[in-house]
Amino acid sequence: MGLSIRNQLAGTVSAVTAGEAMATVKARLSGGQEITAAVTREAVEDLGLAEGTAVRALVKSTEVSLATGPVTGISIRNQLPGRVTAVAAGGAMATVKVAVDGGELTASITREAVAELGLEAGTPVVALVKSTEISLATG
Repeated sequence: MGLSIRNQLAGTVSAVTAGEAMATVKARLSGGQEITAAVTREAVEDLGLAEGTAVRALVKSTEVSLATGPVTGISIRNQLPGRVTAVAAGGAMATVKVAVDGGELTASITREAVAELGLEAGTPVVALVKSTEISLATG
């Protein structure tokens, strides 16, 4: 199966906390960072997610936000430090490629945000992703 989601980071499940309908799944990425995904309990069961399961964390580029440093006082669980490798700006929107340990992320943000944050190749950034915006794949 092909996917249009370009952001795919390999990892291994380190913990699963199940609730009545939803679960949080923590995974250690190949670069050593830990991410948290909020998925349905049914998905945990269907995918057989348990400690040690190999997964790919999938994130649409429109769900990746960028900051120029770590952010405190925020509910977003996933903050991945990295460095901008490329910026492609259009009339209103831009894509920003970010190298993170063990992979690469693409963020689709406004051209205005690129200018205000001074993003260019080499700029250190932190990629922010809500746990509810991460999908997990196995196999």
